[in-house]
Amino acid sequence: MNTQKAGFSRAFYVANLMEIFERLAWYGFFAVSSVYMTTPSAQGGVGFTDLERGAVQGIIPFFLYLLPVLTGALGDQLGYRKMFLLSFAIMAPGYYLLGQAQSFWPFFAALSLVALGAACFKPVVVGTISHSTNDSNRGLGFGIFYTMVNIGGFLGPLLAGALRAISWDAVFMMSACWILINFIPVLWFYRDPPSLKREKAPLGNVLKEAQSVLGNGRFALTLLVAVVLLMCSGVEVLSYGQAFTLIGVWLVANLIWDRIANKVTWANIPWWAQPMRISNVRFALYLAIIAGFWTVYNQLFYTLPLFIRDYVDTRDLLNFIAFFGEDAVAFFAYVDSSQLQSAIQALHAQLHEGTQPTAEALRLQWVHLKVNVPVAELNALMAQLSASVMLSSAQLQHLTNELLIYRQINPEYLINLDFAAIVLLQILVSYLCQRIKPFYVLTAGLVVMCGAFGLMATELTATGGALIATVILLIALGEMLTSPKSQEYVASIAPPSQAALYMGYYFVSMALGFLFAGFLSGWSYATLVQQQNRPDLMWALFGALALVTAIALFLFNRYLIQKSALQAPTEQTA
Repeated sequence: MNTQKAGFSRAFYVANLMEIFERLAWYGFFAVSSVYMTTPSAQGGVGFTDLERGAVQGIIPFFLYLLPVLTGALGDQLGYRKMFLLSFAIMAPGYYLLGQAQSFWPFFAALSLVALGAACFKPVVVGTISHSTNDSNRGLGFGIFYTMVNIGGFLGPLLAGALRAISWDAVFMMSACWILINFIPVLWFYRDPPSLKREKAPLGNVLKEAQSVLGNGRFALTLLVAVVLLMCSGVEVLSYGQAFTLIGVWLVANLIWDRIANKVTWANIPWWAQPMRISNVRFALYLAIIAGFWTVYNQLFYTLPLFIRDYVDTRDLLNFIAFFGEDAVAFFAYVDSSQLQSAIQALHAQLHEGTQPTAEALRLQWVHLKVNVPVAELNALMAQLSASVMLSSAQLQHLTNELLIYRQINPEYLINLDFAAIVLLQILVSYLCQRIKPFYVLTAGLVVMCGAFGLMATELTATGGALIATVILLIALGEMLTSPKSQEYVASIAPPSQAALYMGYYFVSMALGFLFAGFLSGWSYATLVQQQNRPDLMWALFGALALVTAIALFLFNRYLIQKSALQAPTEQTA
């Protein structure tokens, strides 16, 4: 018996335990991924450009969240236990190889392994929770599961921040170890839920059922080619201008072909030549709109950590942390003094060789050492070093101590406020919103996010840690409002026989959101922030996207959902 009315089965608890370890591995990497990928190789990173970073962060998660549509069906056929073992066997070496890769394509390949393993893991762990609960405890069961997700998300960045003080390799080795630990519960304690029925349905039948929800194969092909062209621009095979031009030509050609195909009757027309058909227009439109939410939300992980590292002065928060002792300061704002001394010595040698960097370039170089020194102070430092022919140990130590005044909190620790807020407040927020219609809550969450990014866009003076903390907590509130309700709506419209299939398609909106978020982050940070020195424009862009998404949801609800609800009784009466 898989579930008891008084409690949960063993599979339920084992699945929750494995979810914690998997999230420890993922968020231990994900929370520091932007910082790691843009950290120069001299400081242990891989030194990607922001466009390269954006391509990786867009393309890989896109497939991670798209593949569960198929891997979920595969898990139903092979069995959950085998799927868990397969996912861990793929993920563990993937995480380890991430730390060994030193150039773009090896890193891309290693992260692809991680994504493939995670795509195998996601549907079967959720499936286990579903099979291990019943109508009397399903709400509580999924509430516990969501809490486990966020506990792993909260602890992962904390541990990763501490480990990268040792070395970046330690971060990836620890992620691999978390996955390896998962072999213990799955081998010794996990068994497939008895209610799991392995139906050996042909793949063709699975695809046909999928088409009944969203659209036919021709519709999927049209979207796939457009997405691939966009990806080509992300990896710089095409420019963005070329990619968008080709996408436009491709879409127009498909529309023209549809007009021709609709007027011609052919026998046995191949699937790729058939007119595009969208099975559920409202659902497809909803997924497209919700992709806007995920595009905006993921800037919390893609863009904000870089901005914190490069431009935010967190000394106001460090002054508060200092009340808890020097050990707390050293933990949240660890600086390797030996690396800082080496940087000072290198600058001294460079100045006496006749090469003087600009203060702003030097500042952006030294933020990788976790100090954010004002330009005026750097100019004074370079003048002092230029005047000193020899640099004694005492002088070097004195200069190092002066620079330590500008030490900064690790970005991942600030981003972690999002997970902390969700762990503490999600149940309360969900309780307060449970009687409010989903679309009102969805729209409110996006308006809150718009306000968060708008606050960043209108802050014209130096950005401090307190402001960033406020923005992160606002984004967390927006997530707590929007994310659960967006899933609740899909569950409410799905026919009981296709509930899993509809939820699988919900991941498509997340996949598109990650794709757009990565490319938008890479382009905006490289162009608007680094080239044009206009971070306000970047934050305004994200805020505007949140507002447009909120308006689209409002109009979608008013003119499609409510209008259909009003027409239904009239049609029944007629």
